[in-house]
Amino acid sequence: GKPTPQFFREIAEKTLLVGLSSTVFRDAECTSHEVPIDDAQMEWFENLVKEKPSSEGWKIFVFTHAPPNGSGLRVLQENHVVNGCCWLNHSNEAQCRKFIELVREHRSIKGWFSGHFHLGQDYQDSITFPTIDPSEGPYPNRGSCVFAQTSVMRGGTSRDGRQQSRLLRGNKDGFEICTVDHQRDGHIRLDATITYRDDSHEVGVYAHDDEAYEHDDYFKVYTPQVGDEGYVCGAEEEELCMITDDVISFDTVAWWQLGCGRVLGVLNGMLLEYDKSTLAPLGLVVSADELIGKRVAVVDSGIEECEINFDEPGMEGADCADIDDSREQAIIMYDENNIVTVIQPNEDGSYWRKIVRNKIARMKERRREKAAIEFAEEMLGVESENIKEQVFSSWGPYTSTSGVAKSTGVDGITSPKEFNGVVYKN
Repeated sequence: GKPTPQFFREIAEKTLLVGLSSTVFRDAECTSHEVPIDDAQMEWFENLVKEKPSSEGWKIFVFTHAPPNGSGLRVLQENHVVNGCCWLNHSNEAQCRKFIELVREHRSIKGWFSGHFHLGQDYQDSITFPTIDPSEGPYPNRGSCVFAQTSVMRGGTSRDGRQQSRLLRGNKDGFEICTVDHQRDGHIRLDATITYRDDSHEVGVYAHDDEAYEHDDYFKVYTPQVGDEGYVCGAEEEELCMITDDVISFDTVAWWQLGCGRVLGVLNGMLLEYDKSTLAPLGLVVSADELIGKRVAVVDSGIEECEINFDEPGMEGADCADIDDSREQAIIMYDENNIVTVIQPNEDGSYWRKIVRNKIARMKERRREKAAIEFAEEMLGVESENIKEQVFSSWGPYTSTSGVAKSTGVDGITSPKEFNGVVYKN
């Protein structure tokens, strides 16, 4: 095996291939489909790009299983977004954004190749360029790096039936990204040509139009853009902002920024959180089964004076300790019966729900459920046809042993609880 999980090879003068590997699976804190790069590798990579600046002519091509946040590549909302495993180090906010920050700072990083989504390479947005035409949207701020999605070679693992891999081909002016089609005897197709303008800038040109035809099944997740028609102005500064005039439906598209800088949006009936720097999707906040048919508002919730705790010695004025300059706000969801739900953030201030955990933990839970079923049948005489109605599991914040986040509601735990006339969620 390799002596280290990371590697680099100088394949031409001042041209490096760099690989970073995930070393966590069984011990992953959240879903085992997340791809974390450990601290030692991140430090190694940061030192490497610092030592190989573009001003000295270095060109670095990176290979990882998952792409970094900010790459702009097509992702699947119903899988990777709702389960919080799109990007490298997805569940760690600072580390998740670290990779694109390094790309922006170090223009020696010229290309970044990744897989993870098991999607083919016929979608034009399986390749993204560091700059785009101003008519297509705001500057994406991807440094000097071209990002490329890589498909799979074996049919049984492909989400859209394609069996493809990438070919990176350098030349005196820059490089080409090609597709190797394993369903057509290794036929090679040119996908994009990248020409260096200087050590820190290049021009990318697609070699063909989008050749994918199943967009309804494998659509690109809506990514907010500054100034687009979905933006709801005012949530970041007004005391009360009604996000939509009508109830939320499957077709509602809206996004807004809170006073703290966090970005939320509605798409396909779901409330999602987006990265405040790249506007890339991060995860599910409220699922469609809870949100559709309701309305959303953002209201100020900051206290005007500190609450003094006289009941617990040593805690006098403790509520004042956490006050900072950012405004405190509440996101509320309410229905036609005026039942109001407060959508609380996580302890770290984020909103997307980390509700899918490690696959190994779920396997152990299923084994415990199987043991309980056998106990009920053999010791209690429960009939097998009734077993699913009489054997249950209980969790903390989790809903089931499923590896897919389908709902943010938890029966018996987040069911409405009345307090002073307002319905809260635990």
